[in-house]
Amino acid sequence: MPAVSTDLELVLILGNDRLVPVPATLSYSVAEPYAVSAVFQTTEGKVHWVFARELLAQGLLDSTGEGDVVIWPAASRERDAICLSLASPTGSALLEAPGGEVSSFLEQSYEVVPSGSETDYLDIDREIMRLLSDEPSPRR
Repeated sequence: MPAVSTDLELVLILGNDRLVPVPATLSYSVAEPYAVSAVFQTTEGKVHWVFARELLAQGLLDSTGEGDVVIWPAASRERDAICLSLASPTGSALLEAPGGEVSSFLEQSYEVVPSGSETDYLDIDREIMRLLSDEPSPRR
């Protein structure tokens, strides 16, 4: 299945001007046409997040999201950037990502599956069978 991925270096913002680099990989696959997968490499291992491609795209332009994932544009250190606020029951993080690289990643994903055509790539019967059979998700 066609897929797109990119490696980025994000910045974890800890406050008191403490910034920690965080290597990350964004991935997009036709198998899950509405989703972007993000894998963050931390000192304690890999942290996986999945969120809507549309949410990431909107976050380049305006503040969007609520709850676990909120994304907004930010101009930081004389470069284009977006902020990602991620929250889970085990903790939260405020990250900054290079906006241009995220935008390029999204453009590549739209070459694979154009915006608005995601349902053309869904195999509903396969998903129902997977749910009924307890088959693992394709991203695991």
